[in-house]
Amino acid sequence: METCWILSVALAALYPGAVRGDSIQSQDPEMSRGEGDAVTLRCSYSTSDQYPYLYWYRQYPNQAPQYILYRGARSSSSHSNTASFAQKRFSSQADDSTTVLNITALEPEDSAVYYCALWVAP
Repeated sequence: METCWILSVALAALYPGAVRGDSIQSQDPEMSRGEGDAVTLRCSYSTSDQYPYLYWYRQYPNQAPQYILYRGARSSSSHSNTASFAQKRFSSQADDSTTVLNITALEPEDSAVYYCALWVAP
């Protein structure tokens, strides 16, 4: 069984000039799990925006970030989208202060740096 290394980093993806105190922070900076295991990554966030969107990406060494999914963070903004490669094993939930990314049946190619991002409308 191969070890899968997971590094989680928070990335604030706010519109230029945002000064409202919006923030996002990873709660699980680094972890390792075995192939076939499940993992949950968490980010806490704060925003005064009524319709924030939370994104997840992953990045392999020397490559551009790869989009995984996004979802609206509040019930009134329940839109979501998941990349085709991620539809079976990746899922996300969010509440008013936290978002999680669940990955089931880890595979060696899941070893990557994972980014959570907060987007708020201008």
